[in-house]
Amino acid sequence: MTEHVLAVQRMQDYINAHLSESITLGDLARASLFSPWHAYRLFLKETGLTPAEYIRRLRLSRSAMKLKDGCRVTDAACDLGFGSVDGYQRAFLREFGMNPGAYARSPQPLPLFIPYGVIGRALRKEPMQMEKVQSVFIQVIHKPERKIIVKRSVKATDYFSYCEEVGCDVWGLLMSMDSLCGEPVCLWKQGQYYMQGVERDVNDASPTPEGLEAVMLPEGDYLMFQGEPFAEENYREAIGALMEGMQRYNPSILGYQWDDARPDIQLEPRGERGYIHLRPVKRV
Repeated sequence: MTEHVLAVQRMQDYINAHLSESITLGDLARASLFSPWHAYRLFLKETGLTPAEYIRRLRLSRSAMKLKDGCRVTDAACDLGFGSVDGYQRAFLREFGMNPGAYARSPQPLPLFIPYGVIGRALRKEPMQMEKVQSVFIQVIHKPERKIIVKRSVKATDYFSYCEEVGCDVWGLLMSMDSLCGEPVCLWKQGQYYMQGVERDVNDASPTPEGLEAVMLPEGDYLMFQGEPFAEENYREAIGALMEGMQRYNPSILGYQWDDARPDIQLEPRGERGYIHLRPVKRV
């Protein structure tokens, strides 16, 4: 892990913690422990965006989520640190192609900006160490028959190959859509396919966004495996530990067996709650 990557991650963390406040290049420089000039160049190199572009896109996406939840346009502009409502409306229109007031009245899928931490990309290139045994919480979950609006890949069978084939931006679009479980999900069958989508009621009649498709999943039981909370830089170890524990687990203890006809469901790895993975089962 290079000091430059860590410096940019510190700037990203500072932006996320102070998004509603005024953020200057001097603030980011102090967070990075580099000069303003050097901090700017590092940020652009590692993220592909200037700090101002990154902050603007993140604020607009966070404001869109507020509008979808019923927030007024004026409050969204104020809460996310925009200097004026007019300026906010123009920026929203440029970013998403529609006025924030129209979006608030009739929310629709938007390509939200998802600020992936640069430390995650760097860690993919480093060897993974798994030394600490972690606790895993297990619970039986029943899911009804449902429709899932997904972005399907052609060849990808895991997250990283999916991002290379489809791109990571699809998660931003999915985040802007309502889901039965409150967030997007990943559907995975080992060695066969990997896709991302949102769960909808089976009778949901809302239009499917261009480039996505609707698939039906039958009702059934799952064993939900949830690992311990983890530091974001340890996400690979957290996922690996849970997957290893799940592979060793015998579901017959609870009167089930694995149901390989249905895909596993993976939720976004979030350090504050631990990694969550749902594996389908059926009664013995």
